[in-house]
Amino acid sequence: MASEEIIYDKIHFRHDTKWSGRLGPAEGRGLFLCVACVIEMLESDDISSVRKSYALSAVSGVLKCSPGALRELLQQDSQVWMHFIASLLGMLHIMVDPATLEKVDQVLVLLLLELQSELPLHYVLEHINKQVIDQLNVKDILPTFNVLGSLVEKIPTVALILVTQYVPLLELLCSVLLYPDEGVQASVVYVWLKLLGASGGSAAQSLPDTIRNRVCVLLLQTFSNASCPQLINNCIALLWLLVQWPEAVSVLMSNVGDQFLCTQNQNIHISSSQSLSQTQEQQTPDHCHLPLILKKLLLSGDVTLQVTSAKCIASILVHSPIRYSAPFIKADIPEFLFDRLANTSSEVLLWSVYSCLVLLIEDPLFFSLCHSVYGIESLVRSLKQGLQLANVDVLKQGLLLLTEILERQPTNVHLFLSPPAFMAVSEAVICGLSSPCLRVATQAASAASTLFRLNHQSRPVLYQELQGIVKAITNRFSELPIPSSNNRQSRVSLKKPEQNSLHTRSEGFLLHSLLCFQAACRLAEECASDPILKENTFTAPSKISNGPDSLESLRQYLLQCCDSVWIPTVVKICEFAPNPQILQVFYSILSSQFTLLPSVMPAFANKMASSGFYRLALEHKGIFCVGNRNTHLNAACCDFLQKLSMCLLSQSVSASGIYQQDSEEIENLLLHNLSSLCCRLSNWPTLLFESPGLQLCDYKGPRATQYCLLIILHLALQQGDRLLPDQTVFSSVVWLLRSVQEEGTGTIPTLVLRASIYLLAVTHDKSTTLEGAPLDCINKALSSCQSFSSLYIHHPAILHFICGHPLLKEKFGALVLELWLTNQAQSTDTETTMEMRCSVEGQEQGRPTEIVELLSLVKKYQSVILILLDIVCTREASLAERAMSVLMILLDGHSDFEADMCSSLKPALLQALQRLSVENIAHVHGQKLVEEVNSLPLVLRLLCVTHTSNPPSPLCSKMDEIHFKLLYHVSHIAGRLNQSNTESLLPALNYLYCCLSLSPAHCADRAVSMLLSNCGLLEQLQTILSSSSSSSISSASFVFCSTDPSSALLCCSHLLLSSLITLQREHSMQVHKRLTWSLETAVQRILIQKRNTDTLLLVSYLRLLQVLLNVDLTSALVCVTTGPGLVGQTPLEPEDGALFPLGSRGAQCLLIALSGLILQKNELLLRASVNCLSSMLGFLQRKSSQTASYVVRQPWSRFFISFLHSSGESFLLHPAILRVITLVRC
Repeated sequence: MASEEIIYDKIHFRHDTKWSGRLGPAEGRGLFLCVACVIEMLESDDISSVRKSYALSAVSGVLKCSPGALRELLQQDSQVWMHFIASLLGMLHIMVDPATLEKVDQVLVLLLLELQSELPLHYVLEHINKQVIDQLNVKDILPTFNVLGSLVEKIPTVALILVTQYVPLLELLCSVLLYPDEGVQASVVYVWLKLLGASGGSAAQSLPDTIRNRVCVLLLQTFSNASCPQLINNCIALLWLLVQWPEAVSVLMSNVGDQFLCTQNQNIHISSSQSLSQTQEQQTPDHCHLPLILKKLLLSGDVTLQVTSAKCIASILVHSPIRYSAPFIKADIPEFLFDRLANTSSEVLLWSVYSCLVLLIEDPLFFSLCHSVYGIESLVRSLKQGLQLANVDVLKQGLLLLTEILERQPTNVHLFLSPPAFMAVSEAVICGLSSPCLRVATQAASAASTLFRLNHQSRPVLYQELQGIVKAITNRFSELPIPSSNNRQSRVSLKKPEQNSLHTRSEGFLLHSLLCFQAACRLAEECASDPILKENTFTAPSKISNGPDSLESLRQYLLQCCDSVWIPTVVKICEFAPNPQILQVFYSILSSQFTLLPSVMPAFANKMASSGFYRLALEHKGIFCVGNRNTHLNAACCDFLQKLSMCLLSQSVSASGIYQQDSEEIENLLLHNLSSLCCRLSNWPTLLFESPGLQLCDYKGPRATQYCLLIILHLALQQGDRLLPDQTVFSSVVWLLRSVQEEGTGTIPTLVLRASIYLLAVTHDKSTTLEGAPLDCINKALSSCQSFSSLYIHHPAILHFICGHPLLKEKFGALVLELWLTNQAQSTDTETTMEMRCSVEGQEQGRPTEIVELLSLVKKYQSVILILLDIVCTREASLAERAMSVLMILLDGHSDFEADMCSSLKPALLQALQRLSVENIAHVHGQKLVEEVNSLPLVLRLLCVTHTSNPPSPLCSKMDEIHFKLLYHVSHIAGRLNQSNTESLLPALNYLYCCLSLSPAHCADRAVSMLLSNCGLLEQLQTILSSSSSSSISSASFVFCSTDPSSALLCCSHLLLSSLITLQREHSMQVHKRLTWSLETAVQRILIQKRNTDTLLLVSYLRLLQVLLNVDLTSALVCVTTGPGLVGQTPLEPEDGALFPLGSRGAQCLLIALSGLILQKNELLLRASVNCLSSMLGFLQRKSSQTASYVVRQPWSRFFISFLHSSGESFLLHPAILRVITLVRC
């Protein structure tokens, strides 16, 4: 036999040439093969096994390399290929060499594939069936089992043929599994493995149930005693297939006490093995219990077996975790799974074990037997190791297992008894949160949510670790994509899967993060309510209560994160892509903040409302909750809105004097109506104008809904959030008030009426006048409340609204002003602060905003002064002082009043003066004693302003009666006041001076006569003048400044006395008391102390000197005294006598002093000095013309004129300077 031909030379010549040919590739020479020679070689005993093996190899090569070539030869006669197949089957029984048997197996399978016909296939199967039945020794047919396995594996139709046409053969295959030879068992198990796995398991679906059940039971028995690696691998592979079908799993996991009885007689004759096989098949399989088998595999050192075992467990549990988990748990499978976690880094094994445990923990028995306590440490350790793996799915599955364990763990059994254990799990969770994969971070956030339960906390509670978890989640927010209107449109139009996937993952992470934050807030509340956890008893005494590991620190951090990161992030993400689930948790978190840190909740509520959260929550309700959709979101929004509203209301309840009952009424109102308020803001006007009809309940129905709307509009507007246009709100509130009044069936709740008044005041158009029916309606509504203070809100709009309408001001003006003055606290909302800031323009920055607003009100409505004056005169001291401070500040601005206002104010001031004169001035033992009257300075100053703003008309025939009465009372009060009471005495003298100065000439006589007849007033003036004269020349008390009002009092006395002297001489009035005045003191002050004397006081001295010089220093009212410094020693010289009491020396001193004052170039001093100089020269000319000429021609006078000429054109051309030059030269 040549190397390129397969023939048997001795017999080949006998064969027909049709059975031979050169087979092989067309491009090559190929192999010359004679089929008849091959068959005879295989059957001949004379041919060595080597040559047979070679021939088989050659045939195998032809079948592989030249498909169809051999088929053409064999199909010439069916008897030939049947003979060929029979020869191959015969070799299975006679050949011993494994290599040759393997070639026989290979050629037989390839030949059947080559023939492409079912007839040869059935022929082989019939032969195998007959061999199995007739064979006495099972071990002899082992090659047949191998061939059958190869056929099932290589030819798909074989499996279906077997299960449909060769059921007895399959039954025999089941019985063969009981043969005590692991090689045979491995081969048969391999056949079943290929049979059940063929065609994707379709053949197994046609397998009779009895056979399948027998295979399951016999597999367990075989598996339990298997020691051969090949048998173990085949058994575990077959088991993996069986556990995919629920029916097989039911048999495999049947009760361990059940018996599977063989009801059919076996036809196989295995001599002495017959009884053994029946006994083994009928015995109780306690030792074959599947969990124990899989447990043994978990204990093996083979990772592949461990993985497959875990996968089998998971596949079994998938069918019914509750039904099948108990046997595994009782067999302590969880313990061994946890042990595998702690001792492996295989990704496949970790994934498989995680999957098993996730299914096992669905059974409460898992936790009853404390498997979670046993394995939590191993799980945490494996999670830390899993962070080093590249497969993120493994870490995600591990975190899922941790989440489920924490979720299902009984509350009475703690997993983390010590702080190190809790620190370890928190570190694992934080590492998961920091994973680059967002799916892993999402699962870690879910695990963190369950970890924040109270029963999982160690003792003491590690608040710093909890804070670290929240911080890890918060740090991931910067990576979340913020949607916008543009990318939202592109996502809808393009529909890219990767974009949608990223958006979905981001939403999932945000949702689980919010759930985690919600759990953290809930934990903080629970710890705060438990004194033991709050104080953290086991913490070292050195740690302060508000340290980094304290509950207070955690609560502050949660609120800070919520305010600075969580709220902005969620609002931005949900602005263009709102998600009901996310919003539900978000609003629940916002609600929990109101109990997190109660001390800062007012500020938090103000910030929420001013940031538009009323509008945000209401819009979300209108979008997602219409028609009873998203009920949980609706409940969360309602809870948030109610807590926000009650927090804002509570800030003003105590200040407004509102009873707790009223507050509870509003709380019930919101509670019963917020849930039904699921419409867009644009539909609110329709609800407000809706006619409610019959109301069966005070807290429900259309009217209650309208009240609820008013409360929300009020609270939102208070924080600057205008939910509806002002005009719409105003008209809606007026209509609602009128509707309630027309019905007459009930009263508006106090807080609702309070909100209505606020809304009316803030939304009222200032450019229009409120009158007619709307004004009457509002007036009636205000009058319906017994206590106006319960309706009051400290807001400028309320003040302007009440005082801006005469009808309302008449009834409630005094009340609102009293409440405004009483409430000196800061404004309760942002809008108030903004409006007040606008009104501060032109005012001092340090002035209280309430005062500034009142000043603005008074300037706009001057009639408010009457109300403030009444408060000053009739209310308690504290309130009167505040009203008086406002009026004082107003007077400091020197504002002028309108004529009508002055006409209304004078009678009120007269009443105040009469009251003060009667009640506050007492006479004790003939001495004048004046009580401290705070309102007197204010009344007197108001008198001055009203008199200067509206002086008596020159056309009147006599002084107005009110003017005269005012002058009378003021003069008497001034005479009775103590000199030290400069606060009251100064405005009194100012008023008297104004009256004399501004009275018409033909009306002044009556006023002068009354004043000159008032001895008390004259004595008061004398006291003031005397105190000035007796003071030391060097005393600094004569300096006029804000800290020394006595100088101002002296100045005012000089001016008043000047007017009295002039008018007394002009009208020749009778004087009842004469005053004395020191001329020497006046000249010394002008000459020597002018640098230490205020300008106004110098001007007043000059004015009085001018008046006295005009009357030649002689007056019926004033006796001018002199001294040696002016007239020299007695006896007097003729010149001094002629100029007495001034004297020649005094004239020179006065001239020098006046010249010095003129040279100071002060406008006031310049005019007053020139006037006084003119009067002095006139006095000298009248008394002694020679002295007058002498004084003018002195060198000093020439020097003075020369200095004036050289002072510059602007000063030289001043009218007063020109007059001086004229006087001196003349």
